[in-house]
This record gives sequence, structure tokens and C-alpha cells, in this order.
Amino acid sequence: MPLKILVAAKRVEDPESKIKVKPDGSGIVTDGVNYKLNPFDEIAVEEGLRLKEKHGGEVVVASIGGDKSVTEIRAALAMGADRAILVKHDGPLDPVVVSAIFQKLFEQETPDLVLLGKQSIDDDQNQVGQYLAERLGLPQATFASKTESLESEAEQKKQPGLALAADGKTLEVVREVDGGVETLALRLPAVVTTDLRLNKPRFASLPGIMKAKKKEVKELAAASLGVDLAPKVVVKKLAEPPKRQGGVKVADVAELYEKLHAEAKVL
Repeated sequence: MPLKILVAAKRVEDPESKIKVKPDGSGIVTDGVNYKLNPFDEIAVEEGLRLKEKHGGEVVVASIGGDKSVTEIRAALAMGADRAILVKHDGPLDPVVVSAIFQKLFEQETPDLVLLGKQSIDDDQNQVGQYLAERLGLPQATFASKTESLESEAEQKKQPGLALAADGKTLEVVREVDGGVETLALRLPAVVTTDLRLNKPRFASLPGIMKAKKKEVKELAAASLGVDLAPKVVVKKLAEPPKRQGGVKVADVAELYEKLHAEAKVL
């Protein structure tokens, strides 16, 4: 059964960049900071492409942000996604607002499956997928992963974390839980968030990069969707963590115990 899959693709700061907080604490210094496609969303794109390759259908990527977000959208298109949607919005966002916007996109696109990274690495809130499933009244599976660690590409494809059942209407999802993994069966349409070990995203090929330049990127103004864009969570101030202090040498085990007990209070 062909699947229409809607996948999130968020632009985030590259964790390899040096992040500095503005002197007034109002945000981070963006000069010299590199950006990339959120790694968990990249995993979601890869899983959508694998499902499409096996069952046919269409992969649509969606991002919310300014004009620069097109770079990350093109990266997903170069991997093999069919087309993209950019919801233009330059203001602050929180999971409640993002889920409301994706609800509108779902209503417009009517996909069989929505895939999102379990969290974005800039704020690590891990909430959008859950909010979206609740808004839509759809089944959900968070932290989609693997039964075990699979190193080779062939092994990964033999044991996918997401598999369409024989009826073509049920998605089986292996997900991580505190005690290991569990398998859920979701009636489509459904919402799934992807975890780190679900797959290893492919590299975009040169033909893929060239094709991505010609693929459709539909732009929508966030204000046109009829969504309350005022964030419910407001960041008042950012501060850098305190600098690490130098270590202390102790003469013997007795002194070490005393410091751990009396000063660090961990014993």
C-alpha cells in the first residue's frame, strides 16, 4: 500500500559550533554559528524514505522558520524526499505552537503517517509529537528504535523499526522503554517520533543534490493558518553554565572520604 508521509525537518544549531550567550542573556550569539538539519529529524526523513522505497508513495518534508530554513529543506530533498513545505515564521516558537501548525499541515496534506524526531537538539523539549497526536486524536508511538544494535545497512533493512503490516493499515513500531524495547501496532494514520538508533541516514548523492534544486518548496505564512502564534513557554533569560573549578589533591583515603562527606555531601 503506498504511503503518504509527512516528516518534520527543523533547522538547528550545529552542536560542533561554539555557542555563546549574549551579554544581556536574551539569546545566543548567532554570528559564526553553523546550522544543520536536526539529527533526529534526519533519522525521520531516512525512515520515511525507506518506507516509501518498500511500499511506494510520497515523502513530504515540512519546516517552520525563516528563509534560511530552505537550506535544511533542500538537504532532506537531496536525500530523496519528494517535495517540501516551508511555514514562514521568524518569531519564537514552543512545542504547543509547533504542534498547532503541524495540525494544520496534516489537515491540508492528509498523510497516512507523520514522522518527527523525538526532540530537537537546540532545546531538547521532546513534546511536539505527543501534542500533535493529542490534537489530531491519532495513535502515537514515541522513541521508535531497534530491537537490538544493528551495524550493517543490510541488517537494518531486514529488521526495520517501523514496518507496515500485511493489511496495509497497521504500522508496527519497535520503541525504546526504560526496561528495553516494546512493539506497538498502530492503526494508520498515526504519529511516530524517531530515536537515535532507528537507522543511519544516507548521504545525499550528487544527482540527488541536483534534483533537489528543482523540487517544489511550497511557502506558507504561519499567520495564514489561523493558529495562535504566541508561545505558551517564554524564555526570560539564558545563562552559561558556571566554569569548572580545578581539582583538589588529597593526601590519603581518609581525607578523600572527609571531603566527599563534609564538603560534597555525596556520602
